[in-house]
Amino acid sequence: MHDLRALRADPAGFDADLARRGMEPVSEKVMALDEERRAAQTALQEKQARRNALAKEIGTIKRKMKEAALLETKDVPFAKPEAAANIKDYITQMHNFESGQLEVEAVRLREDMEALETRAQSLDAEVKAVLEVLPNRLDASVPPGPDETANVQVKQWGEPKTFSFTPKQHFELGEAMQQNGQPQMDFATATKLSGARFVLLRGGIARLERALGQFMLDQHVNGHGYTETHVPVLVNEAAMYGTDKLPKFADQSFHTEDDRWLVPTAEVPLTASVMGDILDAAQLPIRMTALSLCFRSEAGSAGRDVRGMLRQHQFEKVEMVSVTTPEESEAEHERMTLCAEKILELLEIPYRRMLLCAGDTGFGAAKTFDLEAWIPGQQAWREISSCSNTKDFQARRMNARYRAPDQKAPVFVHTLNGSGLAVGRTLIAVMENWQNEDGSITVPPVLRPYMDGIERLV
Repeated sequence: MHDLRALRADPAGFDADLARRGMEPVSEKVMALDEERRAAQTALQEKQARRNALAKEIGTIKRKMKEAALLETKDVPFAKPEAAANIKDYITQMHNFESGQLEVEAVRLREDMEALETRAQSLDAEVKAVLEVLPNRLDASVPPGPDETANVQVKQWGEPKTFSFTPKQHFELGEAMQQNGQPQMDFATATKLSGARFVLLRGGIARLERALGQFMLDQHVNGHGYTETHVPVLVNEAAMYGTDKLPKFADQSFHTEDDRWLVPTAEVPLTASVMGDILDAAQLPIRMTALSLCFRSEAGSAGRDVRGMLRQHQFEKVEMVSVTTPEESEAEHERMTLCAEKILELLEIPYRRMLLCAGDTGFGAAKTFDLEAWIPGQQAWREISSCSNTKDFQARRMNARYRAPDQKAPVFVHTLNGSGLAVGRTLIAVMENWQNEDGSITVPPVLRPYMDGIERLV
């Protein structure tokens, strides 16, 4: 979510940031709605003040009416009794008249206030509806460009392996490997059970995928200082909204009949775990990691990566999430990316780090590094991790703050998330980079302790 005060202070700068993403300006529209909303709120406050004053006036008049009524039962030092009676009648009539008129005004004020409150709420909803679908403001270091072709390579680790044979793709390897007469990577059976974009793994390949997930968790916990976390994969709307997945990506996610959402990544429950909290500065940074199932509808991806495991409705991923201060988030982003790179280096898989350009940076991110692993069967670099700094974009949506020692009011935290790594895509990279001419797969040395010392899958 965006800071309205920042938009009011620099509407041109706000529109310029949107233009970097190829979007039309919106500040004029937002400012007009916001101005009308604030005018309605000001009028409401003025009506409320008048109503409060009116209540006091009516109370005073009613008290005086009671005092006048007492004159009827007491002796009054007037020269003539009839004069006293006339004055008492006059006082009573006057107060009745004034009280009635003021009460009519009070009723009218209440009606006006209800209308103003409804209008202010409607305008507030309009402003929110515009802002909540606008992407995060980009970091100044994000390069210009319309799409992935303008992404900038920051580094490369390792060189693509030269094979003495034509390397196969992972699904060719997996379908050829057998377990009790059935393929270890079985797309046909998964389609029979669940439809397209699912896979059933058996035997050694299933064990290799499990080993990868456990290895990644151990490395992030023991080597990188993240706290292992087991998260629910069903979350409520507030968690999805707070982590910028709703309403923008509703069509990309699975929604249950009891109004819960299957997580597209463990980023959602990990980040939302601080939703609504005011943290102590001493608690930061908070670093969490989780291995979870992830679910994506892959809407709009028809025809893309149809074969194999690259684009699935259900997959496993090890996620890293950091919650930190604004001053430390840039350094934390670099740290997180290095943690993801370390996994690939230990697996001896060549990769390159890409700084995403403005047109390719995701909705919630201010800045993103993608790690692309070399996939020999495709002779291509493919994304295997995405590490993003969202700054205070998610924190504003979910009202996550911390109390700094030198500031009176709580400050919004910065949140970061990164794949450490996508397990299925890492399985693809391992299978293709470590394949042998006979169709077997050498188990990377770092994974052998997780495989009871098995060195080769056949």
